Amino acid sequence: MSKTLLPFAVNDVSALARALGRELGETERKLGHVQLLNILARAAGYRNFQHFRAQVAAGERLETPLPASEPADQVLVERMARHFDAQGRWVRWPAKTSHQQLCLWVLWARLPTDVALSEPEINRLIQAAHLFGDHAILRRELVNTGLVERTPDCKVYRRVERRPPPEALALIRRLDLKGRA
Repeated sequence: MSKTLLPFAVNDVSALARALGRELGETERKLGHVQLLNILARAAGYRNFQHFRAQVAAGERLETPLPASEPADQVLVERMARHFDAQGRWVRWPAKTSHQQLCLWVLWARLPTDVALSEPEINRLIQAAHLFGDHAILRRELVNTGLVERTPDCKVYRRVERRPPPEALALIRRLDLKGRA
């Protein structure tokens, strides 16, 4: 197992020394490696060594720049936008499967996050978002494409949090649903 280097810094060496002295003075037996790591981490203001390690890892992730997003195919986005009316309701089912899946992201963006929905509740949301009268196919396709998960008894539905592809993000923004994605 390779060793991960974790930089350790404290603002006040004197406070560190006092905390170390206090904790070491309270022990009557020889301390193990993990116990010493926990004492050092607590002296620096962390709950334990795992908390310290998690903070270092989070800081490194935040310093890493985000990858540049892929450009969206604007011609495809414009073509898919024709399947929606001025209010952003889906008016016709595309013939191509890839176009259907792209349009499903718009429906996904309208579903609430972290909310368990019953079948009648998700049906109402889907019916309000389309005009071609087949909410069952839309619900089924949301599940089949992995945008929504449901319990085996089909009574509870929940939106699956995923990052939409660039074209879906552009389509959602174009239909002015960006605040919900």
